[in-house]
Amino acid sequence: MEPDEDLGLIADEIYSNGDENTQRHRPIISSEQLDIEAYAALYSGRTKIMRLLFIADRCGNVSMQLEALRMAYDEIKKGENTQLFREVVQKIDGRLGTNYGSDPAWADSVDRRADLRKEKLESELNAYRTNLIKESIRMGYNDFGDFYYAHGQLGEAFKNYVRTRDYCTTAKHIIHMCLNAILVSIEMGQFTHVTSYVSKAEQSQDALDAITVAKLRCAAGLAHLEAKKYKLAARKFLEVGPELGNNYTEVIAPQDVATYGGLCALASFDRAELKSKVIDNINFRNFLELVPEIRELIHDFYTSHYASCLEYLGNLKANLLLDIHLHDHVETLYDQIRSKALIQYTHPFVSVDLNMMANAFKTSVAGLEKELEALITDNQIQARIDSHNKILYARHADQRNATFQKVLQTGKEFDRDVRSMLLRANLLKHDYIVRTSRKH
Repeated sequence: MEPDEDLGLIADEIYSNGDENTQRHRPIISSEQLDIEAYAALYSGRTKIMRLLFIADRCGNVSMQLEALRMAYDEIKKGENTQLFREVVQKIDGRLGTNYGSDPAWADSVDRRADLRKEKLESELNAYRTNLIKESIRMGYNDFGDFYYAHGQLGEAFKNYVRTRDYCTTAKHIIHMCLNAILVSIEMGQFTHVTSYVSKAEQSQDALDAITVAKLRCAAGLAHLEAKKYKLAARKFLEVGPELGNNYTEVIAPQDVATYGGLCALASFDRAELKSKVIDNINFRNFLELVPEIRELIHDFYTSHYASCLEYLGNLKANLLLDIHLHDHVETLYDQIRSKALIQYTHPFVSVDLNMMANAFKTSVAGLEKELEALITDNQIQARIDSHNKILYARHADQRNATFQKVLQTGKEFDRDVRSMLLRANLLKHDYIVRTSRKH
């Protein structure tokens, strides 16, 4: 390889990339299967149950599936969603013994209490409407929204939360309504509503506290992620303040902020942005400390230790595919990160030995050639491949020719300026000046 002079400083790191003996010390990567109990403990409410059911549907491991279903069953019985309870019982199908059966007595009891509660809420709301007390009507619709949400009727919950808007009298009421609408919209997967209500809440700047701002940025980040706008998603997650803590576990955990934000940043940010907005971001560093694997792979990517970075990604992949929000984006994000790594690796060099590069990326030369061909075809790498000698030659601009052209252009500009100055001097010397006539 022949490194260019201006980028020679990082050449040593890249040279040593594939050599296990020269890599810096790093923590051992664990590729063990997901600890469901520890994972579920990060969340609360409906999202905890839905994440467990998602894992049960996707994991492909029977013992892991039954563990997720058992925890989901226990969690549902703490609430009032009998419809979801019946679905989980059907999925368990008697495989967890008699303690995890249909329990019709519990379901009937919950349904009876729900009917009574609904009647009470209806009568209270009718009374509030008759008396035209705006605050009471708002609270009545809000209670109805909570009732429907608890019973899994998300569409009805959303309608009732939104109806409170006409009876909101303060900015705090508006924000409360928006947060409820956002919560239900995320559960329903209606991320256009999420974006809309985040914008509405942000209009009431004076009433926003730090925790609410953090929640809104998380919600906006999830909406951008769902829309595959990874750069916008990364920016939102990177802006989340430490105030978030465990205050939004009904939607997202702090570990998710690090994972989503880190991967989206790797896939969409250039080297300078990665340094300034991620690595040097003190607030985001607190989130990264919760997920050391993400922190290490970002650092490895920035310092050009691609083999280590890709190893981390490979070990994280199985668990990321079990994430309810990230699973659809894992392949795309991984492809973009790998492509960026390949581009960044080849950038400083005039020529690259494909055997050394394949070693650095832990892949075969044939596989690497195909990846580079795709990037060259897509005009992301300006280079050509010598398949016989297994060398990649960069198509750098002819610096000597460019310098000569610049000198010639500078000479022409100098000649023009001197001629202009001489002309002006001669005009002044011979008093050849046109003066405007004054009007008297």
